[in-house]
Parts: sequence; C-alpha cells; structure tokens
Amino acid sequence: MDSGVSNLVQKGIELLEAGNYEEALSYFDQAIIIQSHNPDLWNKKGVALRSLGRYDEAIECFNKSLSIEARDLDAS
Repeated sequence: MDSGVSNLVQKGIELLEAGNYEEALSYFDQAIIIQSHNPDLWNKKGVALRSLGRYDEAIECFNKSLSIEARDLDAS
C-alpha cells in the first residue's frame, strides 16, 4: 500500500473509532479511488457504511472485498 493510501486509511480508521462515520467513509472512498483492487479498503468502507446504518451498501462493499480476494471465513 503506498504512503498516500496508508495515510488516508489511517485517518479513516481514526475517524471511524471516534464515531465520525461519514467523514471516515470519505477517506476510505478516496483510498479506493487510488487502489480500487484492494480488498481491505472495500472492507473498511463496508464497516463505515454499516456503522451509518446503510446496510445494503455495506453488503455490496463486503461482497466486492470478497470478490477481489476470497478469505477463509473460519479464520476470523
């Protein structure tokens, strides 16, 4: 992950943890513009959307993350 994306993700995570879900979503969206094939970014966007109660959009993001990189669900 390049440093620009890392900075966006870090800021997004901080905002998410602080309860600023809409603002966090903006940072994750910016990171996805740069690295649209990064499954972790789609997952973080899904978490932000879920926190906002936007469940259908969150599911789409989680599914996009899984379509990029299927994960062993038993491992989590």
